Amino acid sequence: MSMLLSLPPGDYLRPGSYCVPPISPYLHDVATDVASWRRQLIWRVGMKRSIAVLGTGRMGSALARALLASDHRMTVWNRTKDKAEPLALLGATVASSALEAVTSAEVIIVNVSDYKATAGILRDDAVASAVRGKLIVDLTSGTPQGARDAAEWCGRHGAGYLDGAIMATPDFIGTDAGTILVSGQGQAFRDNEAVFRALGGNVQHVGQDPGRANALDSALLALMWGALFGALNAIAVSQAEDIDLGELSRQWTATAPVVEGLVTDLIKRTDAGRFASDEETLSSISIHHSAFQHLLELMDARGIDRAVVDGYGFFFQRAIAAGQLHGDFAALSQFMGKAA
Repeated sequence: MSMLLSLPPGDYLRPGSYCVPPISPYLHDVATDVASWRRQLIWRVGMKRSIAVLGTGRMGSALARALLASDHRMTVWNRTKDKAEPLALLGATVASSALEAVTSAEVIIVNVSDYKATAGILRDDAVASAVRGKLIVDLTSGTPQGARDAAEWCGRHGAGYLDGAIMATPDFIGTDAGTILVSGQGQAFRDNEAVFRALGGNVQHVGQDPGRANALDSALLALMWGALFGALNAIAVSQAEDIDLGELSRQWTATAPVVEGLVTDLIKRTDAGRFASDEETLSSISIHHSAFQHLLELMDARGIDRAVVDGYGFFFQRAIAAGQLHGDFAALSQFMGKAA
């Protein structure tokens, strides 16, 4: 293979010498392009990547085990080394420092408590220098802005960045049902699909904005907590009325598909801005508000704490005051987007 190197006027090579300074930037660009092409070729043909996992608590250890099961070269590090040692029995190298782990790998997966903890690890001067040319995948929980700040820092230090939200408990990692939402550089995600496939069968790239995965995480957690706090409220009512909790569970199982349908319809109608009741309305605000008054009466009679449900009442009142009593339940979404 031969290469023709065309030099701008004034740039030249002296026989038997190194490049003079004016040409070195051009050769550097060529070398960078060749190295990038070589990496792309290696990744496309499926060769295993060298990966470091920083943070080996329950979730970090699950991530490392899934990657080891797919034969990736693995280095792990944890502030408390004992938590990383069991992974050595599965073939991982246990690093003595974060710098050693970062230096050993092409892809660095971080799974610690929050972005402050991530910064405490990566923003050490030596580690910050070592991340250049590597890909950081931060699977730490945080805010969308925290992810954007982390991406900006990585960009300034020559590292790629993807941010992820793990929508699963550790036992789902590495299974077909394992769900992880990933956002940031789309090309970096595509180049490392084999890594993400090892982590779960439902790993999705959800957008170029590094904060998108965490934003979706917060939205989905709001749905989950709504269900969990609703369940706590239902348990309190059942216990006050001497209803066996097994019976509550059986009736919830029967009712759950109806609730799921209502949630799906609410999201669809809000997306379309269809807030007025029509022939397809499943339930109006007035119907819900009437039943809600019965719940409040029961809770007051039994002395059950209303802290959770009083929040619901606040939004009912805002909608009713705005003339939306007979609107579709989706109309309430107009009053939750902004603080009162």
